[in-house]
Amino acid sequence: MTPYIIVLLFGAVIGSFLSVCIYRLPREESVAWPGSHCPSCRQAIAFYDNIPVVSYLILQGRCRVCRAPISIQYPLVEAANAIGYVVVFGMFGFTAVACVYAALVSALIVVTGTDLSHTIIPDAVTLPGIVVGLLCAALILPIGIVDSVLGVLVAGGILWFLAWISPYVFGKEGMGGGDIKLMAMVGAFIGWQPALLAIMIGSLLGSMVGGGLIAVRVMRREQYIPFGPFLAVGSILALLFHQPLFEWYWSLIDLPG
Repeated sequence: MTPYIIVLLFGAVIGSFLSVCIYRLPREESVAWPGSHCPSCRQAIAFYDNIPVVSYLILQGRCRVCRAPISIQYPLVEAANAIGYVVVFGMFGFTAVACVYAALVSALIVVTGTDLSHTIIPDAVTLPGIVVGLLCAALILPIGIVDSVLGVLVAGGILWFLAWISPYVFGKEGMGGGDIKLMAMVGAFIGWQPALLAIMIGSLLGSMVGGGLIAVRVMRREQYIPFGPFLAVGSILALLFHQPLFEWYWSLIDLPG
């Protein structure tokens, strides 16, 4: 069994716990107790029905006891976290730095799930995440504590400014407080420059998806679309690819003539 298979399996197991967080945190329920159970019949889920991805396929997406449908969210989150872990460890090696970045990816998956399902970005994820990011920057991460502090202030500050100015410019609320704390957390882990890139990528993705949905009349212009998932995707892309993206950008600026 290669190390990457172990990482894949471990990521899937952690992904199963992330699904619990996505379901329970918006409801302000404990993520530790009670154990996994069916939301419909409340029956405890046996260990053999709680195998990431596999159990969902075997049970054909239904509870073994009451046959109520199980959300597709569960296998998707498990698979996404597993793949995310493999990518992170593949890029950063089997190091403490990779472990920290894998934890960040898991936090971003939780944020994506709760924002999509409840338009909530839980403080229980972002506020401790800011502290953990600062500590890891001081002790483990290559960015250092100064860049981490700047990441919190710059990334969180930009979204705070956009939230403050939106009612005056657009006549309606812009960024929510959850988005601000989310990017402050991301800035603590990856530093201010990659965090700025994350905001740019997230804004571009949000504009493209939102504009496309409006164009095909799936949603109206005045409807709200959660911004957290786009910031989360932008943050993961910035974490993994900020160096080549920065080099590409500067190569465009330095074109001769």
